[in-house]
Amino acid sequence: MAKIEGKRDFVPVNIGILTVSDSRTLETDTSGQVLVDRAEAAGHVVLERAIVKDDVADLVALLNRWISNPLIDVIISTGGTGLTGRDVTPEAFAKVCEKEIPGFGELFRWISFQKIKTSTVQSRATAGIANGTYLFALPGSNGACKDGWDDILVHQLDARHMPCNFVELMPRLKEHL
Repeated sequence: MAKIEGKRDFVPVNIGILTVSDSRTLETDTSGQVLVDRAEAAGHVVLERAIVKDDVADLVALLNRWISNPLIDVIISTGGTGLTGRDVTPEAFAKVCEKEIPGFGELFRWISFQKIKTSTVQSRATAGIANGTYLFALPGSNGACKDGWDDILVHQLDARHMPCNFVELMPRLKEHL
């Protein structure tokens, strides 16, 4: 049974929050703010926050910059996971990720199905690892960001979560390098 284990210490992780949008600004970026607020409330540190247009090259450039920063443990993006021509976040993630975490997108869509039913098939939420950094791509709605954080990430980014979590794997993510 999943639970918080009191015998372990909480370990804050350093997070970059990225919004992928052609139209949002920091003032109008409510989904990015949802992620910032939730990450900080959980005790994590938001080291970077940015908004990037829906462009694969621009997105890959920023992802690579953050991935190469040894201080950033986790990147969470919001937006660009849909089906339209401008939705390119999964394609950009595919260019930088060394390993996929397919269960993240699968679990996100299962959680989302409980709330929005079959509309969840339009989400291409995804996750992976690059250079020892976790990357998670969520849809651009506030509800999707709340679901992704509240139902998955808050637990998996907590070293006390049992039986396992992403944080405990962090020291081993670069074993192949």
